Amino acid sequence: MAYEIRSIPPGTVTAPTAGPPPDQDRGQRRGRGTLVAVSDLHVRYDENRDIVEHLHPESDDDWLLIAGDIGENIADIRWALALLSSRFAKVVWTPGNHELWTTSNDPVQLRGVARYDHLVEICRELGVLTPEDPYPVWEGEGGPVVIAPLFLLYDYSFRMPGLDSKEAALAVAEEAGVVCTDEHFLHPDPYPTREAWCRARVAATEARLAAVPEDLPTVLINHFPLVREPTRPLWHPEFALWCGTEATADWPRRFRATTVVYGHLHIPRLLICDGVPHQEVSLGYPREWRRRSSAPGRPVQILPATTAVTSDATGTRA
Repeated sequence: MAYEIRSIPPGTVTAPTAGPPPDQDRGQRRGRGTLVAVSDLHVRYDENRDIVEHLHPESDDDWLLIAGDIGENIADIRWALALLSSRFAKVVWTPGNHELWTTSNDPVQLRGVARYDHLVEICRELGVLTPEDPYPVWEGEGGPVVIAPLFLLYDYSFRMPGLDSKEAALAVAEEAGVVCTDEHFLHPDPYPTREAWCRARVAATEARLAAVPEDLPTVLINHFPLVREPTRPLWHPEFALWCGTEATADWPRRFRATTVVYGHLHIPRLLICDGVPHQEVSLGYPREWRRRSSAPGRPVQILPATTAVTSDATGTRA
């Protein structure tokens, strides 16, 4: 698969608006709006929570795509979704691995599918779209485009060369001291394994995407990258095991993606893979974004498309 990394001049992302809440000047900022995206907000960190509190759209018509990892605690997730859905014309969310964790300090002790279903119910209460809802169509500049939030998980197929099984790859990762926290907190119930849950999600999602009219392009949003290329700069290549599935490698071209939006790796940048832009939109942890030259928390403009997007590859990982 051919790919390239494009670095980006400043000024090609949509910055959060500082100052008074947008409701105070609503009606003065009319326009067709922009489609912007962010992920990995991790609001359990006070610094990240402050960034979210100051995030506003540029116009009444802006849509916000959230590619997962708002946080681990149900209360924190609800807080962020309620705040952002009150500001943006539409919010579209897909879960990351952190939302699916069941930790001892979360009063909501649901596991696996039951936890995901509970998060979907919260989103529906707030008017936030999820992978379980009909795909909306963006009719603003750059449209019409089908906005497809995906929930696919991973199946341990992003293995290092020479490793032909999950068991062998996990043994190498454990020896290297690289084991994702999902192994302790992300439960697949009622599926027997996370990869079984992944296979079910891939099959169901593939059928839905195949039903999208062929004359409509798509924006595909998933927490994990849909192709393996974004995992190449990981400090610890063993971590790629928890970063996606080979089953989606042809989806960007097959389902006419104008852009693939993802997070998880905490390496915000743009990759062009087989002619399709793959945009990571992660904020990440404070220790990561403090090292970057760009202001933290700026949602990336997806549509209308820009000729370049800010690239800030740091080699960090989720």
